[in-house]
Amino acid sequence: MPTTEEPKKSAKGARLPDGQGSASGGKAPAKKPAKGGSASGGKAPTAKIRKTKDDASVESAVAMIEPVVSVKKGSWIYGLGRRKSSIARVRLIQNGKGAITVNGKPFDDYFGAYELREIVKGALKIVGLETAADVSTSVEGGGLRGQAESIRLGLSRALVILNPTYRKTLKKLGYLTRDPRSKERKKFGLKRARRAPQWSKR
Repeated sequence: MPTTEEPKKSAKGARLPDGQGSASGGKAPAKKPAKGGSASGGKAPTAKIRKTKDDASVESAVAMIEPVVSVKKGSWIYGLGRRKSSIARVRLIQNGKGAITVNGKPFDDYFGAYELREIVKGALKIVGLETAADVSTSVEGGGLRGQAESIRLGLSRALVILNPTYRKTLKKLGYLTRDPRSKERKKFGLKRARRAPQWSKR
């Protein structure tokens, strides 16, 4: 009887029909990694950092806060003054040289009239601190005269906090009194608060 010999299996595995590869991966050899590093070849990809709108807004907010944090050297005393519709927030900075700024502008540029400048500096002249302290003010509302008198009131209140002995002198001059007078509202049927139309007989 003819003997059938079993086909010898190669070390890499049996051959499959229809040209299919072997179980171990067939003829396709595995790719060797490149010398540079990754299997895809070339240099390793570097992550790109993209700034979002939120990051940009945070950076701008920090940039706005930084100059505010670095306040002028020397301690300061806060005082609030009002007159008519003006509101003044005053900072009295000790150990200064007499510099006065109003809304970020030099004192002489903001108040052009000599009389208004004297109103603001009146409290400092009385107590003798005209050249020994700096003043930084933020004022809003009203006209120039109302703003000048509101600054004087806020500055006088700050001076009293600095030295309570100034109170008697400033009170006598009326610098610590809040002037309650303001423009009276217009009434209907009248031209102004009290002015009535001219009466005509015919």
